[in-house]
Amino acid sequence: MKALVKTQKGVGYIEVREMPEPQPGPGEVKIKVAACGICGSDIHVRHDSFPYWPPVILGHEFTGTIVALGTDCTLYKEGERVVAEPHTKACGVCYLCRTGNIQICPHKRSPGWGIHGGMAEYICYPEKLLHRLPATMTWDQAAVVEPVANCVTDLIEHTGVIPGDFVVILGPGPIGLMAALVARAAGAREVAIIGTPGDEALRMKKARELGFTQLINLAQTNPVEAILSLTDGRGADIVAECSGAPKAIASTVDLVRKKGKICAIGLTGNKMVELPWDKFNFKVVDLQFNLSTSYTSWDRTISLINSGAVPAEKIISHRAPLEKWEEVFNAIENLQALKGLMIPG
Repeated sequence: MKALVKTQKGVGYIEVREMPEPQPGPGEVKIKVAACGICGSDIHVRHDSFPYWPPVILGHEFTGTIVALGTDCTLYKEGERVVAEPHTKACGVCYLCRTGNIQICPHKRSPGWGIHGGMAEYICYPEKLLHRLPATMTWDQAAVVEPVANCVTDLIEHTGVIPGDFVVILGPGPIGLMAALVARAAGAREVAIIGTPGDEALRMKKARELGFTQLINLAQTNPVEAILSLTDGRGADIVAECSGAPKAIASTVDLVRKKGKICAIGLTGNKMVELPWDKFNFKVVDLQFNLSTSYTSWDRTISLINSGAVPAEKIISHRAPLEKWEEVFNAIENLQALKGLMIPG
């Protein structure tokens, strides 16, 4: 079968290869992949700035149809459409696993970097990590469930956006726009999005199309003054940092109110970040770090997307076969694409 493979350590070393078609083991199903989203982690793997074990097939944001069952499968049937939690190889016995946090088990090896992922024609996967899709859900909608589930975990379950909150999103990339949609669906009274001049042509334009009106270009408007003006001098209830930019991370404390909450979502790609730590202390903020998704976020996310409350599929800008991977990856890195999908079939 065709697959997009990170072949060895180092910058680059990605190519489309013929790989053995997998067969399901006990408790696994074989999935014919309909689409697989490109995540920022895939870009980081390309540039050797994220953990991975090559040779490995990229991609963890996959969706598809079950075409075969391994032994001991009891939960799903052939022909069902599914998405999958990326929490493979969690040990099940460490402190984190035993306290219900398999998503951060130190032994976890997720698809796309730790084990073979979904940028391939087929993938075999534990049925215990699957979630069914409604008959009305499109493949585009299904392909964005995983990244939106991150935002639901981070903003709704961990940080606790509640109706009436004023929320600031730093970084209008795909995750930032999805976070904005989730915050709005959770009842935020206003969602302000802060971006750079490079975000104007594509990302801020999409934010407007999605119905967001408080858009701040930090090269034209002082974002702190703007947020204070919009909140009667108090500051935002919640600031979600989605850019991964060190300067933006440090600025969160100036945007949030005293006793407010900062939700860390974006990754820096291993860049160092200097923080005005005393400011964080004197504002007595809650700083919530996040990684991956909770079990409970998945069905909630499927419902939010399928109902139209979180129309995250509108963020998809590119769909391409595996052979066109470099074109789409480059477009994402050059801010010429939002969300890209690889279509293996």
